[in-house]
Amino acid sequence: MFELFIPFFLLVLFILILSIIWRINARKFISSGTVASAYDAWTQDKLLERLWGEHIHLGFYPSRKKNIDFREAKVQFVHELVKWSDLDKLPKGSRILDVGCGIGGSSRILAKYYGFNVTGITISPAQVKRARELTPAGLNCSFQVMDALNLKFDDGVFDAVWSVEAGAHMKDKAKFADEMLRTLRPGGYLALADWNSRDLKAYPPSFIERLVLKQLLEQWVHPNFISINDFGNILKTNKNSAGRVISENWNTYTNPSWFDSIIEGIRRPFAILSLGPLALIKSIREVPTILLMNWAFGKGLMEFGVYKCRG
Repeated sequence: MFELFIPFFLLVLFILILSIIWRINARKFISSGTVASAYDAWTQDKLLERLWGEHIHLGFYPSRKKNIDFREAKVQFVHELVKWSDLDKLPKGSRILDVGCGIGGSSRILAKYYGFNVTGITISPAQVKRARELTPAGLNCSFQVMDALNLKFDDGVFDAVWSVEAGAHMKDKAKFADEMLRTLRPGGYLALADWNSRDLKAYPPSFIERLVLKQLLEQWVHPNFISINDFGNILKTNKNSAGRVISENWNTYTNPSWFDSIIEGIRRPFAILSLGPLALIKSIREVPTILLMNWAFGKGLMEFGVYKCRG
């Protein structure tokens, strides 16, 4: 009995220590400024870029080919969302707004492979600086620091608006949708992908699920999650969408990303070690949250929503 108690005690002690570390280093959403600060830090320490490449989003894994390379899957995700949302029907030279562009990975694909003229915006000055550094001369990409809830563009100036995994950082989802659709020309295309919760009103979370959601919100500066259906309704009722909105849950295609994001550290250990011992600590610190994300998406507590509509 005593031999069984020791491992259990050590497990409880480990969880308590981890909880304290998480609490001290929590990245709670307070305002858009906390989102900017978090992404500035993630960009400046270069850990995510070294491990995940230029695309800080999930990848697309076709059901018949699960062993696709992690970075290749991220590129594939961009192409799949372009095809699914019909952006490939737009002619070269079309003006695209990339909302929450990160360090510009998706923007550069949209410009290079489809010939679009892309404007990327992010609230992080460090991301804009790095995006500009990574963008070759002659590629039709430009980047600006801008709040997605207060876009400094005239109405209807873009042929398409693109946004991947940015909406979860927006406290006012309706305003987020309104600003994107406002800048979209009549007949233009919206292509959006985001992290959503399941419908928590129809299917209330258990005690364990509430704890998991709390950690997912506090660790990666998320103010709230809403369901795919709820955000789809926000888009449908917006005066600029004319109600033509289609949404899907891409959990099956994107879920392998979570384990792959951890395995990348094993595949490319020098990417971490070359940044010094602090980088190793930082990378280990993210593992529990990634595992919780994997569990939440795998159980259906979280869903990966994709949306398309016409302006």
